[in-house]
Amino acid sequence: MLTAGVDLAAEPKGTALALVEWTSASATVVDLQLGVTDEPIVEMASQVDKLGIDCALGWPQEFVNFVSQQSDATLSQHNFDGGMAWRRSLAYRETDRHVREVTGRWPLSVSTDRLGLTAMRCAGLLTRLSASGVEIDRSGSGLVTEVYPGASLRLWGFNTSGYRTSEDLRATLLNSLTTQAMWLELGEYEELMISSCDAFDAVIAALAARAAAVGRTLPPNEDQVSTARVEGWVALPVGPLNTLNT
Repeated sequence: MLTAGVDLAAEPKGTALALVEWTSASATVVDLQLGVTDEPIVEMASQVDKLGIDCALGWPQEFVNFVSQQSDATLSQHNFDGGMAWRRSLAYRETDRHVREVTGRWPLSVSTDRLGLTAMRCAGLLTRLSASGVEIDRSGSGLVTEVYPGASLRLWGFNTSGYRTSEDLRATLLNSLTTQAMWLELGEYEELMISSCDAFDAVIAALAARAAAVGRTLPPNEDQVSTARVEGWVALPVGPLNTLNT
């Protein structure tokens, strides 16, 4: 099995792409790139069994409705509450609320944080993937799944405090990760994962994609599926990391 992980940014700078090959005995990082445009991601998608993208695949339905209503200059026709509960319904997707329930932390809002620019790029990437023949299901049941590397690491039992901003902390985290998952072979890419938080997260995204591929993530329930197909759904792993290669 091959899985790929994308740490997506609004521009190629800050975007990383990882490819992991899985066998019965090991998982090997066989490619890890920085400064990635859309084209290599689309090309790699044709080679892999699962592609994990660290970015929101859609926007909250309530937010989309709100923006559509805002195009009507006659605002008196709409009843905008303006309160915190109403604003939260626009800021967060159903999957974001699920992430909060499972992890205790809110992810970034695709509606109100800088993540929106990256999500706009992701919309273009999904269009290119679809044009290449990839059937896109934002709920994650197809080739593409939405992943959240920081949350994946925490659910696997790792301390993620500060790892995005500190090489020393990434080195410590990587040592803990490879100690638990002795089957993970980083080869020539270990130093790159330490020096670049984007490269690090791309590899974690590929591991999370493996979890999704083998059914070790939390899917939307029956009441959430239709919304997830519009808004996207974060594949949160279940079970310890060291079971991914079994």
